[in-house]
Amino acid sequence: MARNWWKILSALLAIFSLIAGLKTPLAPGIHRVSPDRLSYGVNQVEILGYNTRFSEAESSLQLWLQNGSTSICPYERVVVDDQRMRVTFSIPEKVEDSFFHLYINNDLDGTMMLESAFLHKNLTVVEYVEKDAQSCLQPLSTQEAGGFHFPNQSILNESIRNLFFHVPSWFAMMFLMSVSLFYSIKHLRSGGLREDVFAENAARVGLVFAAAGLLTGSVWARFTWGAWWVSDPRLNGAALGVLVYLAYFVLKSSVNDSQKSGRLGAVYNIFAYTMMMLFIMVLPRLTDSLHPGVGGNPAFSQYDLDDNMRLVFYPAVLAWIGIGVWIFQLRNRMAMIELKRNYA
Repeated sequence: MARNWWKILSALLAIFSLIAGLKTPLAPGIHRVSPDRLSYGVNQVEILGYNTRFSEAESSLQLWLQNGSTSICPYERVVVDDQRMRVTFSIPEKVEDSFFHLYINNDLDGTMMLESAFLHKNLTVVEYVEKDAQSCLQPLSTQEAGGFHFPNQSILNESIRNLFFHVPSWFAMMFLMSVSLFYSIKHLRSGGLREDVFAENAARVGLVFAAAGLLTGSVWARFTWGAWWVSDPRLNGAALGVLVYLAYFVLKSSVNDSQKSGRLGAVYNIFAYTMMMLFIMVLPRLTDSLHPGVGGNPAFSQYDLDDNMRLVFYPAVLAWIGIGVWIFQLRNRMAMIELKRNYA
């Protein structure tokens, strides 16, 4: 039992990541506005919140538009229910920017913001209605929503939970491919069959996690970018990296002599690892990319990986790596039993 503590820990961390990652609620946020364009004069819009309590916190409810340095208060406000409001804004003829950011604040939900919620488009000019000088911003009590929750991003929404499965899968894949590289180099030095088998098993398990990373990434792309796959340097690089490693197995299986197969595979594995890192880590950073962390886009740690998500994300990374090593060890034990049987 003492030798297997890390396996128990990996299983517990995986269970924790699954439960916490799927059950923790998102913070209150602004889900959608309709219409999303404002013209001069009076504009009535509907605001749809997510996990909000507009009705319950109506007495402390504040909302406003921000256009450059100008704050625009609502002309009229009707709370329909906890998630919906109908608001009328009176837009002045002269504005500083084409986009309006929407802010909503109350004592229960905290302060919510939808960046570039409205586009200023002078489609029709209606009578401009003056509003009393009373400000909707005084007194302003911005605060965080109470309770443990994940950040609510307007593009990601509930799909932000995929961070706990998609990214740890790639971490586990890269760790196992590094293990495969280590045993390939060791095989070139010693020529032992055991090291060749270990290198191949590590690459096999790594490809399983690579497939999980591609699958979860494709699902994520569908919900955030609107397509299962886009021509993006990071996505294409990941696919090429997987294909390079698939060629490793084709190459090894094409040679019948185990010694030649092992040495040839070990040399190719060094090449495959180098190409994989080039496709995944280097080339995408040299060009524009939709993927966070490359091509000028902020990484998750800068964008939405807050302290609450870190409490689940880091255990998920350790869990996926631990489970990958566990599977790798099981395959090694099975392979050693098979070798002993063949040479008995």
